[in-house]
Amino acid sequence: MRFVCSVAFCDPRQLCGVARAADACGWDALIVPDHLVHPEKIASPYPYTADGAPRWQAEAPWPDPWVAIGAMSAVTERLRFYTGIYILPLRNPFAAAKAVATAAILSGYRVSLGVGVGWMQQEFELMGQAFQERGRRADEMIEVMRKLWAGGMVEHHGEFYDFDRLQMSPALEGPLPILVGGTSEAALRRAARNDGWISDLHSADELRRILGRIRAHRQELCRGDEPLTIVAACRDAVDLDGYRRLADLGVTHLQTMPWLLYGLRGERLEEKQEGLRRFADDVIARWGSAGGR
Repeated sequence: MRFVCSVAFCDPRQLCGVARAADACGWDALIVPDHLVHPEKIASPYPYTADGAPRWQAEAPWPDPWVAIGAMSAVTERLRFYTGIYILPLRNPFAAAKAVATAAILSGYRVSLGVGVGWMQQEFELMGQAFQERGRRADEMIEVMRKLWAGGMVEHHGEFYDFDRLQMSPALEGPLPILVGGTSEAALRRAARNDGWISDLHSADELRRILGRIRAHRQELCRGDEPLTIVAACRDAVDLDGYRRLADLGVTHLQTMPWLLYGLRGERLEEKQEGLRRFADDVIARWGSAGGR
């Protein structure tokens, strides 16, 4: 299992310092979230809390993920970057494909695209994008973006996007991993069709049930033997034994905020760096030797 640090709600001015520390002490990846705005009154219920209220306040920072990844990749050497999740149907597929491809090339292909279809209708209205059809549109956007990344002249004639032969350059040298967030059946089918799934915060039992559903969809697609990346955050696994149980479930990447595990608020960069180093010593180093698999 690999280890991924979430930089959700981090002060953007600290991101490069966090990335340097993670790169230096053995973390495998950082995961960067995405939202555009925080309306004063949010009409759509947040799907991952019992009362439908978001877990953050209006002043929580949401830097542009591709600008942030570009900056962090420039100060690191081996660290990978995930978006968790990039709200794809808020965007235009050409602009999104260009941003992702540029970040992938400049980072030395250390980027994986994590996508979701979003939940906040007001963001879609602000961007002039239809909310109700966002799932179907996201599926077609992925198809369009894969064509554009392949290089050469391509065309597409679909339900939402229709264009004659054109070329986007520079092209990617190979496939770019696409993972999917969300827990609806449509989202899990989308994850099965692509390269994997990114969780919200779940219990181990919840993850067991969700991964079983993804595997069932994968079998239906005759892809049961292919690699499947699972980036999961778990509320009731906080030590090596718990992480081993997650690995047995099929979790390939553990997502966490390590400073919180050590009672550090993480408001200062130094606290985040301390949390990264302590987790690396207590878990990552032991996992790579006798403690893991």
